[in-house]
Amino acid sequence: MSEKLHEETKKEFKMPYMTNGRRDYKRQNENVDSKPAARKHRAHGVKVQRALEAEGRASKGDGLDNGHKRAYSKGGSADLKNIKLQSPSTNRSFSRNADSSMKSERSKKGK
Repeated sequence: MSEKLHEETKKEFKMPYMTNGRRDYKRQNENVDSKPAARKHRAHGVKVQRALEAEGRASKGDGLDNGHKRAYSKGGSADLKNIKLQSPSTNRSFSRNADSSMKSERSKKGK
């Protein structure tokens, strides 16, 4: 019974940009990554990383993410004072509401 239910839900759920179980990077690039907003967001991240490296707060290949102390969606700024270094798992995990918006500024995985 549970296997049948699993197969039914598996058919309904489809990952975006996936064909035959393989990720379609070309399609993702065309539809998402090359858009002006995505390019601007990526450029901001690179600019922040370089500024942190110049200050000595970060180093290339340290394995840390630049996280915002106060999120943009919650009124945060792009200033370096609002940036903190975090592990990727901490920076990318947040409680979400039913509509996928961020529930809290604090990660479930720590400070």
